[in-house]
Amino acid sequence: MKQLPIKSNIFECQMEELTDVEQMLVRRAIQSTDTSYAPYSHFHVGAALLLADGTVLPGCNQENAAFPSGLCAERSAIFAAGAQHPDLAPTMLAIAARDTTGNLTRKPVSPCGTCRQVIIETETRYGRQLRILLYGQDGVYVMDGIQNLMPLSFTEF
Repeated sequence: MKQLPIKSNIFECQMEELTDVEQMLVRRAIQSTDTSYAPYSHFHVGAALLLADGTVLPGCNQENAAFPSGLCAERSAIFAAGAQHPDLAPTMLAIAARDTTGNLTRKPVSPCGTCRQVIIETETRYGRQLRILLYGQDGVYVMDGIQNLMPLSFTEF
């Protein structure tokens, strides 16, 4: 048996260390938590997706009593981009969350497995990695490409 090492490059920084554009995108993700519909989990997630032309599309989780019928914040933003701006490549995605007490989470929250797969497909579709910003009050995780969160992804190549 042989061990295969897997390496991820994830950086942690404070908000003020981010570029102006990155800070704006994180703030938009935080704002998107306010429009989340989460009557069951009370866990409100917001996302903001930056497109190549500077357009920012918000996303937020939308729960439903039939749990498979809901949608995560990341996918709501990515699917809106695909429907409204199919020719514009997404370049950056920010994600923030409020816990069951209504406070922003201390630690960053990462995308679920389904969202990670959708992000992989988006990167494949447009032939470029997304810069991903995961916000937490204690720090922001920054990475280039979803492979850092999902190194063994389901792709055709």
